Amino acid sequence: MTEILTYCFDKWWRPALVFGLTALIMVLCELANNHKLQDYSFLLFVLGFLGLIISTIYQLVKRRWLSAILTATIIGVSVVGFFFYSIALFWKDQSMPDTYADKLTIPNDIKLYLPSDSNFSSKSLDTLPNFQIYNSFQPGLYSYAVWTKKIESGYCYLKAFEVTHNDPLSANRLKERSRIKVFNSSDTTAMFEMTAREGYSSEGIFTIYEGDWGKPYAARFEVWFVPDNGGKERKLIEKNFKIEGWQR
Repeated sequence: MTEILTYCFDKWWRPALVFGLTALIMVLCELANNHKLQDYSFLLFVLGFLGLIISTIYQLVKRRWLSAILTATIIGVSVVGFFFYSIALFWKDQSMPDTYADKLTIPNDIKLYLPSDSNFSSKSLDTLPNFQIYNSFQPGLYSYAVWTKKIESGYCYLKAFEVTHNDPLSANRLKERSRIKVFNSSDTTAMFEMTAREGYSSEGIFTIYEGDWGKPYAARFEVWFVPDNGGKERKLIEKNFKIEGWQR
C-alpha cells in the first residue's frame, strides 16, 4: 500500500496529469451528448480532483512546499474553471434544443398508450395492478395513479426507458419524484395517486427531461413496489406510453 501511495503521489505532476486527462474526457463526453458517458466521466473527474487534494496533503507532509503550492494552485484554478464550465453548460441547456428524440422512431409493433388529460376510470383497466400516466400543465411534466387490490404497506415508484434503445429516462430523479405510498388490506380495488410533497417546487409531478416539445417518442414505464417490511422490491406492471420531453 505504501509503495502504491508513493508511486502515485511522490511526483506531484502525476496526479495533476491524471486530473487533466479526466477533465478532458469529461469535456469530450459532454460534446458527445451521451448521458451514460457524461455520468461516468464526471465520476472520473471527481476522483481525479480528489487525487489532487491527496497529492497536496502528501507534498505538505513531505515538506515539499513548492510542489504543494503548485498542486494547490491547480486545485484553485480547477475550481474556478469548473464554476464557469457549469455556467456554460447551464446556458447551453437553456438556449439549445434537446436533440435526444430527433432520430428516434416509434415502433409499429407495440401497444402504445397515451397520457390522459382528465380523470381516468379504473373500469377501463383490463388487469390489476395497473396504472395510468396523466399530462400536466406542460409537455414532459406528468403525474400518475396506481390501481391495485390487496397489497402490503410500502411505496411505488416509476422507472422509464426509451423503447428502441432502452435508455433510462430521468434516472437520477425519477425514483424520488414518483414515489406513491400504498397500502390496501382488502380485495377491493383501490387507487393511489401522486400528491404534493413538501420540498419540491413542482409539487405532485415528475419530469422526463430527455427530448423536447413537439418531438414525441415511445417510452416504457415500469411500476416498482418497495415493501415497508424490508422485503425485496418487485415490478408490478409495465406499459408503453407516447410522451414528450420537457423543454428547458
